[in-house]
Amino acid sequence: MEDIIRCEGLTKRFGTFTALDALDLRVGPGTVFGYLGPNGAGKSTTLRMLVGLTRPVAGKCAVFGQDPASSPAMRARLGYVPGELRLDDRMTVGGTLELWTRIRGMTETKYRDELLQRFDIDPGRAVRGLSTGNRRKVGLIGAFMGKPELLILDEPTNGLDPLMQQQFLAAIEEAKDEGRTVLLSSHVLSEVERVADTVAVLRKGRLVAQGRLTDLVQDVRQTFRIQFESEPVPVDEITRLPGATEVEVVGTTVNLRWTGAPESLLAVLGRHRLRAMRAPEPELEEAFLRFYEDATEGADR
Repeated sequence: MEDIIRCEGLTKRFGTFTALDALDLRVGPGTVFGYLGPNGAGKSTTLRMLVGLTRPVAGKCAVFGQDPASSPAMRARLGYVPGELRLDDRMTVGGTLELWTRIRGMTETKYRDELLQRFDIDPGRAVRGLSTGNRRKVGLIGAFMGKPELLILDEPTNGLDPLMQQQFLAAIEEAKDEGRTVLLSSHVLSEVERVADTVAVLRKGRLVAQGRLTDLVQDVRQTFRIQFESEPVPVDEITRLPGATEVEVVGTTVNLRWTGAPESLLAVLGRHRLRAMRAPEPELEEAFLRFYEDATEGADR
């Protein structure tokens, strides 16, 4: 199937500063795509180009096969939450959403009203007095309410409390179940890990990693906690294994970090009596930090 988003050699400069450097990116239909990177990496610049708010100096991007900057009709098919959300302080929450409803040409408002309840915000409240989190709720409702084919979300949970973050993630999962596409830029790695199928990691305008979550975390260091039935524990055998680091012994318990497939570790453990072993799944945060360490070392070399 045709990609919903495609960027080829996408480059953006502001004076002498290169915000994006020959970015190649593809997002397929019906997926949740996590877009990761620190402040200044170029994530927001990418999203602004995808919704037609700015143009590249080189390369090209297409959304639904069209140039976002010259295809206004394309924008009606997507919902966008910018990183810096600005609302008209003269209006109420309900008036703001009603205006957006008319601009979108929506006639069905049932889902919009449901989102107001789920995000727990009074439509009669004045925008002027809203906190950062409540302003973010209004932006999210506006993006989701028309059930667009594509959602482009820039730091969407900034300012939300944990309960509202859960409501947001539930809305993402519903969109995914309905076959819609989501591009999610976020610093909150746990939420990306929960909902994303594929992720890309951006550093200083360049892509340093991209792929399915299961592929990106397969070589990440895991933490093992192994309890033996009795002393002495085979600490020397374990320490000599190529994948073992940070080996620590506390009585009959061995804690260690392991990189790669654990067959050789399991072979050693199979020769001893164990009481218990704990090996949690590797986390996206570990992969994220590893890619940044690798990229920094490469730049230094």
